[in-house]
Amino acid sequence: MTERGDTMTGLDALMIDAQRKVLDALHQLEETRRKILFVIDEEQRLAGSLTDGDVRRWILGGGNLDSVVGDVCNRVPLSVDPHATLDVIRQLMSTHKIHSVPVLDVQGKIVDILFQENVCQDATIEPHRAPLAMPVVVMAGGKGTRLAPFTSVLPKPLIPVGEKTAIEVILDSFVEHGVDDFYLSVNYKSKLIQAYFEELDPPYRLSYVHEDQPLGTGGGLHALIGRFDGDLIVTNCDVIIKADYHALVEHHRDEGNDITMVVSLRHYDIPYGICDIVDNGQLCSMREKPHYNFLVNTGLYVLHASVLELIPENRFYHLTDLIDDVKAQGGRVGVYPISDKAWLDTGEWQQYCETMAQLRS
Repeated sequence: MTERGDTMTGLDALMIDAQRKVLDALHQLEETRRKILFVIDEEQRLAGSLTDGDVRRWILGGGNLDSVVGDVCNRVPLSVDPHATLDVIRQLMSTHKIHSVPVLDVQGKIVDILFQENVCQDATIEPHRAPLAMPVVVMAGGKGTRLAPFTSVLPKPLIPVGEKTAIEVILDSFVEHGVDDFYLSVNYKSKLIQAYFEELDPPYRLSYVHEDQPLGTGGGLHALIGRFDGDLIVTNCDVIIKADYHALVEHHRDEGNDITMVVSLRHYDIPYGICDIVDNGQLCSMREKPHYNFLVNTGLYVLHASVLELIPENRFYHLTDLIDDVKAQGGRVGVYPISDKAWLDTGEWQQYCETMAQLRS
C-alpha cells in the first residue's frame, strides 16, 4: 500500500499517542504541516483523529493544554482496509471532504496513510489554494532601541536574520501564500529601508506610508483609511509567524471578527513554591513549583478595513488602543492561537539569539 501514500518511515510523524498532551499535539501538527494526526492507543490501534481545528477549538473553549489528546480527538475517524479500491477511497474523500485517510490492518493498526494528491488523479482533486488576495501592512517605523547598538546604524527591519533581513523573511512568508501587495509604515531611517528595497527590486508591490513622527504600532494606519475594502493583515516588523495565513483569514471571517489577534501559547514553570496569604499575613495555601500557560499577543492581526476609521490622525496610538476602541463600540475581537514554536521574535537580543538558533536547527 505504501506506493499510494507516504512511506512507512513517514507514518510516525502523523501518529500520536492518546495519552500525549494537547500542547505536544499542537507542536506536532505544525511540524507535519498536514493539519491532521491519527491518535493511537496502547496497542497501537487507531483510536481517533486530531486536526489543528480541533486543538484550536479546544483552546478557545477554555480547554487545558495539559489535557490528553484522547480527550480532544474525534473518536470515530474514517479509515479503509488494505483491499479498498482507489475508486472507493476517492469517493470517501469526496463525500466527507477529507484530504487523508488511514489504512488499517485486521488488528486496527495503521499500515499506511493515503493523501488526496496521491489517489486523486482526475478533475475531482482540489486545486491549489487561490492566492491570499489581501494587503499586508508592516509597521516598521520604530527605532528598535532594544536591539542597540545594531539599530544605531541599521533600522530594525534591516537587521539580518540568517542570510536575509528580518523584513524580507516576514514578507517572504506572505509571498508563499500568494500575497503581492505590501505597505511599509516607516519613520526611523526610512531612506535606508527604501534604498535597500530599490536595490533588491522584489517581485511584489511595495508602497510606503511615511510617519513624520513616531505614531506607535497603529497610528500610521490612519493614512490608509479609504484605500482598502474587506480585510487586511497588519504585523510588526520584528515578528516571524509560522502559520497558515489562509486558515487564519478563514477563521477571522467565519467568526465575523472586526479584529483577530494571533496569539502564541507560552508555558512558564516557576521553580519555587508559591505562597498565598490572607490579609493578616497568615499562609493560606502553597503551590509547589507550579506551571502556567498564557496566550500572548504576537503582534500580528487581521483587521476589517472599516476599523481604520477609528484611528486618530497624527496621534501616538497603538493597535491595542484600536482593540479597546473596537470593543467599546461593540465590535468583535477574537484570537487565533498558535504554538510557542510558531512565533519567532527578533525584538530583543535574547529573543533574537533564540530565533537565530531555532532557524539554524
